[in-house]
Formats: sequence, structure tokens, C-alpha cells
Amino acid sequence: MTNQQSTTSGAHAAPKAGAKEWLGLGVLVLPLVIVSMDTSVLYFAVPFLSADLLPTTDQQLWIFDIYGFILAGLLVTMGSLADRIGRRKLLIIGILGFGLASVGAAYAESANQLILARALLGIGGATLMPSTRALILNIFRDEKERTAAVGIWTAGTGLGVAIGPVVSGLLLDHFWWGSVFLLNIPAMVLMLVLAPILLPESKDPNPGRFDLPSAVLSLGAILPVIYAMQTLAADKFNLGSGIALGAGILVGVLFICRQRALETPMIDTKLLLSRGFGGSAAINTTAMFAIVGFGIFSTQYLQSVLGLSALSAGLWCLIPSFAVAVAGPVAAVLSQKMHRAYVISAGFTISIFGYAFVLLTKFDSPLWVLLTGVGVANVGLMMAMVLVGDLALSTVPKAKAGSASALLETTQQFGGAAGMAVLGSVGFAVYRNGLADKLPTDLPANVAQHAREALADAVAVANQLPDGVRDTVVRIARVAFTDGMHAAAITAGGVMIFGAILSAVVLGKLPKEIEAPDDEDTDGAASIPQQNGDRSPVGHH
Repeated sequence: MTNQQSTTSGAHAAPKAGAKEWLGLGVLVLPLVIVSMDTSVLYFAVPFLSADLLPTTDQQLWIFDIYGFILAGLLVTMGSLADRIGRRKLLIIGILGFGLASVGAAYAESANQLILARALLGIGGATLMPSTRALILNIFRDEKERTAAVGIWTAGTGLGVAIGPVVSGLLLDHFWWGSVFLLNIPAMVLMLVLAPILLPESKDPNPGRFDLPSAVLSLGAILPVIYAMQTLAADKFNLGSGIALGAGILVGVLFICRQRALETPMIDTKLLLSRGFGGSAAINTTAMFAIVGFGIFSTQYLQSVLGLSALSAGLWCLIPSFAVAVAGPVAAVLSQKMHRAYVISAGFTISIFGYAFVLLTKFDSPLWVLLTGVGVANVGLMMAMVLVGDLALSTVPKAKAGSASALLETTQQFGGAAGMAVLGSVGFAVYRNGLADKLPTDLPANVAQHAREALADAVAVANQLPDGVRDTVVRIARVAFTDGMHAAAITAGGVMIFGAILSAVVLGKLPKEIEAPDDEDTDGAASIPQQNGDRSPVGHH
């Protein structure tokens, strides 16, 4: 077994990982793949479960949204809990809970039962994400190996998102809708068997008391803000959404004030002010803004503009996913030859070219045009995310890895929600403007109204019209949507320029090689390397 004792001095080489550690990494990647798949498979199961459970429109929205809401709201709490009771222990509890909730979702007999099961899945997902990332930090002590491990772990997200539609399409062709949830069970059983064998336990040796009010405040801050962002993305922002946003921000301020007053806070708010962790979190959020925000356009383009089936669209999306899968290892290799800040900045620059290539896409372009643009953009962003995630956690004490991982995951959730809200609003505004004076004037009012709601609605109502009118409406809607996608790509590219500059300026001032602070040094991550070259707690090897 490889000795996993951390080095306390740059003069001693960090221990290398052995076969057991690399097999353990596989156990840590598997939950990430499952959680990523769990979101994408639902999109294809909805028509089938809707016919069976007959959910109302509001219930259908909650079936989709409750999982993400609960997961985002509990990440900080679960990360803090992992530091206290043990990351492996919480991971095993989460695996068991996720598996049981999957069974509940598969055999739900009503829409409300399915909503409850999805909420329980969100709780399980919130335990898995910070625990797995924190365990990687504790298992892989060598910097090169840790960077490679984080790259493989991050690629698990892309793998889950990519294969989710394909697997769900195959299952739904042969089984009932609940089968997409039962897909989780074999993987969960395997993890329950292997986790105690391959994964070491790790936790904060001096965790302090778990603060229940902080857990309540974190949930009360995150849920309303995420909800408001999603209503903005769906063009349903109203007074209630505004109140929710304001309330979430207010509760967030109360949460931060309480953390500063506690002797052992749930999260160290000084982390967000540090160059290493705070800068990395901001850059990671920027990358998620583009990946999640633009993803809603690429999938709709394939299905509603090019007319591909869900399964065909999923299969074609595997092609750029293969390129994305190698981006992490490539970034890890490059980071050993140059300062990682410049590799991260280069990743953002590559993504800019990808979004620029998307502008070549027309409503009747060949499939490869969009796939190339999105593939190039996502390769660049994955390069950045792999390195920035590793960098963020390498600047915090290992005893606080769980709460730091949860904080990083939470900023990712905000980045994704903000991307959907901003890019979705930009694209929808252009789409609606493109239909404003171009639809035939003799269209029934209800048909025109539905066409303005969304591209899928426009295609659906157009099928009820005479052939000539139908073709005209569909063409106008597809052109308008493509224009909206272009506007979203331009916006995303602009934000990526900001990300490239931020990476070089903020992270470029960090040492090329970083050694995590000692567990006793809980303020190590909050220090910024000085301009005069003095060593900070985040120092050179």
C-alpha cells in the first residue's frame, strides 16, 4: 500500500500513488458519472412518465428542478459534515441514500411521489460531490498525480452528460420509464462494496461543533437565488422571483456574518478573498457559465432545427465528448511544462475560437459545423476547469478539503444557473424579436403566441397548419432561433475573454508549484503571494 502521509516540507518528495489509489480513483469517478447522467436521462423519460403519471405543468417543472435546487442548497452543509464525520463515511451514506431514492423514483405511482424521490436524490447527490473531490486531495499527494487525478475526475462529468441521452434512449426503447433510474443501482452496489476497501477515511482532526443555524441559513440563501435565476432563464421572472432573489441575498449576508462570528465556521469566508482559492472559484464559475448556459442552445438546435431524434442527437454529441475527455490529461501535461495560469488562460482562448466558429452555423448547416464549434469551445473550457479545480483545493488545508470542495461546487452551481439565465435571456430575446414582424399576418393569434414561446412550440403548432404555411412558420422560427444562438455565442465569447484575462492576471501571480498549507494552518489559503517575492503560506516546493 502506498504511504499517504503528507509531506510537511518542500524538501521531501510527496509519496507516489500505487495501484490501490488509482483503483480508488475509479470508485470516486463513478458517482460523478451517475450524478451527471441522472439529470440528462430525465429529459428523454418525461414524455413517457407524463403519459403514466399525468403531472400538471407545475408538477412537471418540479420533477425537473427539485433535484438541482436541493443539491445546490445542501452542498455547503454536506461538505462541512464530511469534514466532521469523515469523507468516506458520508460518501457511503450518500451512495446508499442515492440508490434507495433511485428505486423510489423508478416505482413512483404519482407525480408527487416522483418529486419527493427526486428531492431525496438531490440530498444524495449533495453528499457525493464534495466527498469525492476532497478524497482525491487526500489520496493523491504528489502534485502531478493529483492534477492528473482531478482531470480524470472532472472528465467524469462530461462522460455522464454525454452517455446519459444515449443510454436512456436505448432503455426507453425496450423498457418502461422507471428503468432510467434503476440504471444507478448496479453502480451504487459496486461502490458500496469497493469504497470501504479502496478508499481511506479522512476528516478534520479538530472540526468543532456542527452549527445547525448555519446549515439552515446556507439553504435559505442558495435555494431562492438559484430559483430566481432559473425563472429568468425560462423568461418567467416575476415579482415572486424578485422577492426570492432579494430574500436569498439577505439570508446570504446573514450567513456570512454568522460564519465570521463563529470560532469554527461551516466555511472559511476568507477563502473567497484569497488569490488561490477565490480567484480559482471565480474562474471556474466563469467556465460553468458558458458550458451550461450555451448547452441549452446546442441540444435544441440539433433536435428542433436539424430535426434529429433525441437518441440521434445524443449519439452525435458523443463525437465532441471524446475530444473533451482528453482535454483534462492534456492540460495536466502542459501544466508541468509552464505555469498553469497560462494553460488555463489558453483554454479560455481556445473556447473563444469555438464560439466564434458557432457563428458560421446556419439553420440548414451540416451537423458538423455546430459540433465542431461546441467541441472546440468545450475542450478549451475543460482544460481550464481541470487545472483551476486542482489549484483551488491545493491552496487549502487538507483538513478543510470537504467544506472547500463544497464551496467550489456551489460556485459552479451559481455559474451554471447564471449562464442559463443570461445566455437564455439573450437568446430568447433575439428569437422573439426575429418572429415579431416575420410571421404571416393571417396566423391565428393562439398559433402566433405559441410560436413566440419557444422553438419546440413553434414546430409543434406549425404541424397543425396547411403545408405551405407550416413550412414558412418553421423556417422563420428556425432562422430566429439560430440568430438567438449566435447572440448567445457572442455573449459567451465575450465572457470567455474576461476569463482568459482574469486567469493570467490573478493566477499568474501565484507560485508555479503550490504546496497545500498544513492542517493546523487554517488561514493559509487566505494569504496572497506578495509582489516582492516573499513566501506566503502557499509556497514553492
